[in-house]
Amino acid sequence: MNPFPHKHLLGLEDYTASDITRILDTAESMREVLDRPIRKVPTLRGITVVNLFFESSTRTRISFELAEKRLSADTVNFSSTGSSLSKGESLLDTVQNIEAMKTDVVVMRHRSPGAPHFLSKHISSVIINAGDGAHEHPTQALLDILTLRQKFGDLKGLRVTIVGDIAHSRVALSNIYGLKKMGAHVKLCGPATLIPRAAETLGVDITHSIEEAIADSDVLNVLRLQLERQEAGLFPSLREYQKYFGLTRTRLEKADKPLTILHPGPINRGVEITSDVADSEHALILNQVTNGVAVRMAVLYLLCGAKQES
Repeated sequence: MNPFPHKHLLGLEDYTASDITRILDTAESMREVLDRPIRKVPTLRGITVVNLFFESSTRTRISFELAEKRLSADTVNFSSTGSSLSKGESLLDTVQNIEAMKTDVVVMRHRSPGAPHFLSKHISSVIINAGDGAHEHPTQALLDILTLRQKFGDLKGLRVTIVGDIAHSRVALSNIYGLKKMGAHVKLCGPATLIPRAAETLGVDITHSIEEAIADSDVLNVLRLQLERQEAGLFPSLREYQKYFGLTRTRLEKADKPLTILHPGPINRGVEITSDVADSEHALILNQVTNGVAVRMAVLYLLCGAKQES
């Protein structure tokens, strides 16, 4: 097997279609591990992974921790609350001290865009970006793409619309990079105030009509409103947003064919999506969650385990 050509997973911008396909193929093998009676393999035995989460997380953090344990890695969870960061220690000093304890991999979520890229220039550990501000969230995009590949096979020509708060989402950018490299057509849908001004430069189409998005798409990837990152006044109210952009059963029933629905979570039911859609036969949301563990196992294996075996 050829060595994986990347040391880190900082984002999907620099990953090729071949790189992404290799991760997806490996993730399919990892799904088989998850279906076994004993869901554990010794692949990363002796590897120590530190999960550095500076923002709240449920799915991503638990998913990474499960992936690490399924591969038999030693896992350490770090929280900025109660750490030396509260005493004035810098991020770099904190991570360099952790690395001095002989760790091998850092999985990092941080509020500042580019924080994992900064660390990759100063420490020798493998860095995996678990979300940096409103920049990228590469493993989320990979699990979304895997979920779609399982449903549709080839993604070439697949029409995917990302709906919601594009401007403040790290999921959107990674999905745009990944989906386009796999040959999908990507459209963005949301209020003008929540679409980045330079979005057209990414090679995507843009609409401000949820009805148009439904009519022109095979897949809707619905994002929540990132209220914690927004400035006030970007839209009148949550009720107004739901009225014009919320995904409802009534709107879906007007489509010419059934649509596939994705959502990275957490879901704000009754705002960007109603419960009867989120829990419907059209939604693959729980498939995404299961695939998240397999994808993160695949990334850890390719960045660490494959090198050990070679």
